[in-house]
Amino acid sequence: MDMITRIRKAARQALQHNFQYTVEAEDIPVSETKPEFDGDYTVLLFSFVKGLKRSPEALGNELGRALVAANPDLFSGFNVIKGFLNLVVTDDCWRGFLQDQHARADFGRHADNGRRVMVEYSSPNTNKPLHMGHLRNNFLGWSVAALYKANGYSVIKTSIANDRGIHICKSMVAWQLFANGTTPESTGVKGDHFVGDFYVLFGEEHKRQTEELVAAGMDKDMAEKQAPIMKAAQQMLLDWEAGKPEVVALWKRMNGWVYAGFDITYKRIGSDFDKTYYESDTYLLGKRLVEFGLQKGVFFRKEDGSVWIDLTGDGLDQKIVQRKDGTAVYITQDIGLVVNKFEEYKADLSIHVVGDEQNYHFKVLKLVCQKLGLPSADGIYHLSYGMVELPTGRMKTREGTVVDADDLLDEMIREAEKKTKEQGKTEGFTDAELQDLYDIIGLGGLKFFLLRVDPKKRMLFNPEESIDLHGFTATFIQYAYARIRSILRKEASSPSSPSSTPAPDPGATSTPAPLFPLERALIIALEKYPAMIGQACTEMNPSVIAGYVFALAKSFNSFYAEHSIANAETPEKRALRLQICRLTATVLHSGMGLLGIRVPERM
Repeated sequence: MDMITRIRKAARQALQHNFQYTVEAEDIPVSETKPEFDGDYTVLLFSFVKGLKRSPEALGNELGRALVAANPDLFSGFNVIKGFLNLVVTDDCWRGFLQDQHARADFGRHADNGRRVMVEYSSPNTNKPLHMGHLRNNFLGWSVAALYKANGYSVIKTSIANDRGIHICKSMVAWQLFANGTTPESTGVKGDHFVGDFYVLFGEEHKRQTEELVAAGMDKDMAEKQAPIMKAAQQMLLDWEAGKPEVVALWKRMNGWVYAGFDITYKRIGSDFDKTYYESDTYLLGKRLVEFGLQKGVFFRKEDGSVWIDLTGDGLDQKIVQRKDGTAVYITQDIGLVVNKFEEYKADLSIHVVGDEQNYHFKVLKLVCQKLGLPSADGIYHLSYGMVELPTGRMKTREGTVVDADDLLDEMIREAEKKTKEQGKTEGFTDAELQDLYDIIGLGGLKFFLLRVDPKKRMLFNPEESIDLHGFTATFIQYAYARIRSILRKEASSPSSPSSTPAPDPGATSTPAPLFPLERALIIALEKYPAMIGQACTEMNPSVIAGYVFALAKSFNSFYAEHSIANAETPEKRALRLQICRLTATVLHSGMGLLGIRVPERM
């Protein structure tokens, strides 16, 4: 039971016993005491003043005395500042927590709660390589899945490959026109980059043809639609849905190149999936559900043959679910995917990690599924996140402003190598160990940079800032962890190692030395870790963990600068500080792990 829960229960009992006032424990507001006041935790009294007909100060003093008297093992004192009851937790309570938890490798993890959650992330188009936006998506989705798992959920990680549609046909048409039979193998180009180059070529050729038609007197919008290369792509989409063998064969071949390229990047960044769905498999079920919706009167067919849903009564508008030529639109496959997922996994919650540009789409998707009566509809949740922007504006593939994921990873690792060599602390490492260290630092720096920001916020990607390995960065935390591991190795090999040093005993008859402020502050911070995991999971916000582990690393550095471990004042103090070190290392390792970031044993 965490400290805030213990305080709430104690306050509930005191209110009931001393004031005959009944309130649920979770409704008692308790927070960490502000640094400018004495105390560890604060009970806010304002909501009880009217019901108990007491002034805030009188209520605070009465409740404080009652809490200390009834819980001498938990509270050693209190003070009242206006409507705030500041409680001081006993040193013995904090020592007991540390004694119980310091050796637990799974500290902070919650027990299995029997619920199942699906997290869908990445979900790229198979016509171009992964870019900076995909990295934020992957890191966020993977971390949210890890947070749910740490909170006791059974988690299924999935991806949907957007492997069909007009955008895929654009790359295919361009390959037919410009490739001259070349392949990734013949050119030495990574498969997803190879196909992406032809998507760019399509855009360039489409622009050129459009300009020619405009110059000949055609309206620009009409010219974009009538450009021969665009008409070829539209025909290819029709041929693909009709199952034309040569089109399907080319589609399979080019998608295979892309998947091979994706797999290399996924392995590099640590993204993994329990199941990958394919739009080419789900869109047919979606089309059958469109027919079902027509029969139920959920959808309606317009005169041109296209199928729509009217959501004006829900505050939205009309939304197309199938084109007039019978081909599926994006939402068609999503409806089918919702059914596929639920039939296979029966998840209580299905989280879609998709950028905020798709907010409207997911409102429509959930409403459509609810109106169709799908059993999984209420469990659909869109985890919306802000786009990554460059200093010059939004990233656009066609305009060449995309930050390529593979290039960025290479840059980060080069910068990690440069910074490490500048520190001059590479002696004792083998070449393989150094390469692994550069990867840990470089990839960790990138992940932390993208996860330290609340997902709801758009973020500016500045390459120079992203490879700054100091300050509010993963490297700062990694250094703190490596320092603690070094301390523990040295202590383990010293003549007075922990095995020969008695652990502090909260039940001993002699009075132990009081906790110093920095010792106390660090123990309090460590005790909060399970609650921080719970908060980050509830909010689906890994930045909660990023901020917490950074603050914990700073607290440890302050503690270590002030208090010696090897030359502690007493053997009991030395043992206490070693326990602090062990639990801090565990929490830093675990917290960074929830962000998908490794921490090195040496730096």
